[in-house]
Amino acid sequence: MNSFTGFSAPRADRYFEDYQAGAVYEFPETALVSEEDIIRFAKEFDSQYFHIDPVAAAHSVYKGLIASGGHTVALAFRLYIRNFLPEKASLGSPGMDEVRWLKPVRPADALRIRATIIETRPSQSKNDRGSVRTFVETINQQHEVVMIFTITNIMARHP
Repeated sequence: MNSFTGFSAPRADRYFEDYQAGAVYEFPETALVSEEDIIRFAKEFDSQYFHIDPVAAAHSVYKGLIASGGHTVALAFRLYIRNFLPEKASLGSPGMDEVRWLKPVRPADALRIRATIIETRPSQSKNDRGSVRTFVETINQQHEVVMIFTITNIMARHP
């Protein structure tokens, strides 16, 4: 791999053509999960006891505090945007599919992502763009896949 983590160009210079079906990218950047962040996020967005109360969570089926699924999605999405998406050529997304939480995310976990491009397709109606469909795995420090999702992004073609 080169200094662009396998891409032929840095994020600032990437366009639709830089994304090839079948390519797999693993990024070294991690998102560190703290107990404080888990509780803060959950108090605002997902106040179930196993996300906000370490004592009660210890007696739950999870045997301890775990991050909200929404929190895990947000952390993985931050890594996805910072590492995978092009800076200028990203034109948004029609959505994510098949989000699955496979293992609980706990305090002190360090999450990273692996992105596999499933399909690239030039737009039929707009010559200046195309879509990239990607399978994203969120992986903890023990190399366990904790969450997966599939996302489609619209990207500008090289001018």
